[in-house]
Amino acid sequence: MKPTKTISIIGGGLAGSEAAWQAAEKDIHVKLCEMRPKKETGAHQSGDLAELVCSNSLGSNLPDRASGLLKNEMRRMGSMLLICAEETAVPAGGALAVDREKFAQLVTEKIENHPNIEIIREEITKIPAEPTIIASGPLTSEKLSQSIATLTGEEHLYFFDALAPIVYHESINMEIAFRASRYDRGEESEGDYINCPFTKEEYDNFLQALLEAERIKLHSFELQIEKGVKAGAHNYFEGCLPAEIIAERGEKSLAFGPLRPVGLTDPRTGKRPYAVLQLRQDNLAGDLYNLVGFQTNLKFPEQERVFRMIPGLEKVKFARYGQMHRNTFIASPRLLRPTLQFHNRDDLLFAGQITGVEGYIGNVATGLLAGQNIVRIINETPPLQLPETTMLGALTHYITHATPKDFQPMKANFGILPPLEQNGKKISKRERAALRAKRALSDLENYLQSI
Repeated sequence: MKPTKTISIIGGGLAGSEAAWQAAEKDIHVKLCEMRPKKETGAHQSGDLAELVCSNSLGSNLPDRASGLLKNEMRRMGSMLLICAEETAVPAGGALAVDREKFAQLVTEKIENHPNIEIIREEITKIPAEPTIIASGPLTSEKLSQSIATLTGEEHLYFFDALAPIVYHESINMEIAFRASRYDRGEESEGDYINCPFTKEEYDNFLQALLEAERIKLHSFELQIEKGVKAGAHNYFEGCLPAEIIAERGEKSLAFGPLRPVGLTDPRTGKRPYAVLQLRQDNLAGDLYNLVGFQTNLKFPEQERVFRMIPGLEKVKFARYGQMHRNTFIASPRLLRPTLQFHNRDDLLFAGQITGVEGYIGNVATGLLAGQNIVRIINETPPLQLPETTMLGALTHYITHATPKDFQPMKANFGILPPLEQNGKKISKRERAALRAKRALSDLENYLQSI
């Protein structure tokens, strides 16, 4: 028997794919609209659904970490994309990282074969009148951006986001680089990361070259923005800064940031290096590695020149250069409810990065919530509003209650959860995290049982 109710989902990324699956599993006909590959974004490489553009890591898998807690909540709520991620996982210590191509292919296969999902490969320029989830992501097309701006009566916020380079494993000099995970936390005995150790002199020379290197001008991105919509040419998202921007903030900013050497020992010296660049496996074959936390907007020839100054990467070959892309999100504190419903239209929901949720796993989680809620709404059942003590509940509460003028993308972190009742006891940071995780899962279970 064919479903009698239909919804539209705009965007076939992480949030849109998860939302589509959740709704389709509840006997809803889903029209999943994805403009790729007919219309490109400038950052994606394929037409696959749920393609990962930046890193291949979905964050920590440890139960006492914020990202690990969010994953456990999603497992309880039945996330399909999380299952796909686990089936295509690559070694990443205590984190969940995936072979990005196999992950996207698996999600695409599942979505394409679901009898209740119809994939429409077209650019959507107007918001449908039927029940709809907008999950168009940070690279929302210009015409749809204008439709959203017209609907909201608000200007969008534009931030520039960056990608890290990917290099071939065979070109890494393993006589200098070494395998290890921080504090030996890894699934392989020799460690899941490749580490490139700097001496103080090597770090200083690299830093100077990085600061002096030529960068790609951002005018091409500014031209993509429709007239009348606010743009910020140098308004970077703090959680994904280009390495050269971090370097401008001080001589040791990289050494205390993405190049921090804590928990690592150089086997050549038996000592902790002055700084370390880590590389993480990017595919199951193990022939591609990405530069962890080293997003950049340097010109491509400059990336070759400067990054080959990193010890162990003297002759490295690039599979993909780093680059910038536009990151678009709406003023959620003014426009959305914690259920992800639009403030004055019950059957219009937003999900994913366009809401101001940062991080892959946060995007998937909001897609899961939006997909389940739109079904409840069209079935005239109260939508889920998760307890603020849960990580997903805290995220949706943050993006809908933050101060609008200071609103920036937010990823899962324990700082957005309500404080614990400690009754005067002093407990360590890790103990607090474990207790908050335990409270979150208990409160989620009680809430879901109650409905």
